[in-house]
Amino acid sequence: MGFNGVIHGPLPPQAHPSSYEGAMEALSSLITVRKRGDGSKRAEKFDLMFKYLKVLGLEDKIDGLKIIHVAGTKGKGSTCTFSEAILRHCGFRTGLFTSPHLIDVRERYRINGLDISKDNFLRYFWDCWHQLKEKTTDVLPMPVLFQFLTLLAFKIFLSEKVDVAILEVGLGGGLDATNVVRRPVVCGITSLGMDHMEILGDTLGKIASEKAGILKSGVPAYTVPQLSEAMSVLQDRAATLMVHLDIALPLQEKMLRGLKLGLDGLHQFTNASLAVALCRCWLEQTKHQTFFLDDNLDAGLPEPFLQGLCAARLQGRAEIVHDIPEKSLQMPDIDECSSNLVFYLDGAHSPESMEICANWFLDSVTGEKNSLKNNLMDEFNPLNTVVNGKMCYPNRSNKISKRILLFNCMEARDPELLLPQLFKICAGKGIHFSKALFVPSMSIYHKVDPGLSDRTLETCMDTSWQSTLQRTWEKMIHGRDNIPENDSKLQKPDSLPSYDFLHGSSENCNPPGNNVTCSAVIPSLPLAIKWLRDCVKENPSFRLQVLVTGSLHLVGDVLKLIRR
Repeated sequence: MGFNGVIHGPLPPQAHPSSYEGAMEALSSLITVRKRGDGSKRAEKFDLMFKYLKVLGLEDKIDGLKIIHVAGTKGKGSTCTFSEAILRHCGFRTGLFTSPHLIDVRERYRINGLDISKDNFLRYFWDCWHQLKEKTTDVLPMPVLFQFLTLLAFKIFLSEKVDVAILEVGLGGGLDATNVVRRPVVCGITSLGMDHMEILGDTLGKIASEKAGILKSGVPAYTVPQLSEAMSVLQDRAATLMVHLDIALPLQEKMLRGLKLGLDGLHQFTNASLAVALCRCWLEQTKHQTFFLDDNLDAGLPEPFLQGLCAARLQGRAEIVHDIPEKSLQMPDIDECSSNLVFYLDGAHSPESMEICANWFLDSVTGEKNSLKNNLMDEFNPLNTVVNGKMCYPNRSNKISKRILLFNCMEARDPELLLPQLFKICAGKGIHFSKALFVPSMSIYHKVDPGLSDRTLETCMDTSWQSTLQRTWEKMIHGRDNIPENDSKLQKPDSLPSYDFLHGSSENCNPPGNNVTCSAVIPSLPLAIKWLRDCVKENPSFRLQVLVTGSLHLVGDVLKLIRR
């Protein structure tokens, strides 16, 4: 999945150029087994990137790529996705490199808006693999996973002769593998916050300094409004490099001419504004100014920009998926919008992104519209979603809605910073979760999985961490003194929860006596999905709205299962 990790080992015997599974095994051999937060030797590893480029014959060629380079804490993927869609609709051949992937590693490489084909991926993959493998020495080991994936991106974009390459930074900026680019056309820095502190630093200023490492002398740069501590660092670095750092102000509704951004959530107006600024600068720098006749945007954006902003798509970020039973999909008259099980997926995993996720979920399930969208026509309602080409209007359903939280996060995260943020915002607007389910992800961090196997589906994983998450939730709901540390119901999940919670008189969880029923630990994700599906089968008058969050790994695994 998204592990950017170094297990180095021999190439497995099944790793044949015709085998996609073999390529995944080869990639898995590049993953670093280390504790999260071990940022040692980052500079030495970064310096190796230039040697790898030389081995692949790409050292000078990448200077010919017309690159948009984007760093930041929040919104990198969205900004890059908007930028790609805009320039594609302007008529350019686009290459987009993002991370992590959710289901298939080929998601990281989009050519003209589509994931690279398996055949092309394998051709470029094995070409890079064999060239690097032949030059491996004690001094020049094989690249770690994210380094290899970045090198492969350069190989793909050069071979596919893209007009523009949009690169999302993996971690940090200055020492990120993507920063071997010596002269991009334009750089962008999205919203900054406190994440990856064990590597990037424990203050916003230190993190901003790392992100500002992508700025290059003489290369124009844009950012969004930042907290003063971060902005001063960015401006100081820009001044040192004699870079003019512009601030892209949030996009105004009138610029969209009544249309809807392709990525949901009010925060996307900020990401879209940065994408518009980056694309406009890229067009100017590459002598394609004809898309803008003047500097006045009050009248609206050019048509290709509008088309791109509306067409942008990114899995697992504020994504709504209606779960349709497999048998029903084969029925020509099935009303897919009547699904009683709807997943609201967002890979939020920091306090800041959890706040955004909570507000998006609130807007989605309550039908509340922000003032920016009050005047939109019904067909442009941001709460409406498209299922297999058909518009769904969730607020027209007469079902009784119940909200479920499906949550997991990495052990390096602090659940006491994530869960209370989510609960406080939702409860503040009168939205309570009828049940919280804590479940381990299926993804394992030492393997790049090409898909789901039956063995994977049957595996029940260790749930000690999920019990910790559950205890955090219950103490938050009931008060710390009411949840004994040795409560067996929280320690040893040995049965699936009943469906009785659906028939409670209140959305809020107020169990009688000493029974704790607000949450459950389920030992595997497939079991959790099956339980949710059985729940709606047994109770056809209810509609379950399931918020899946806390981890992009969890979101990707849910997508694998419900789209299998």
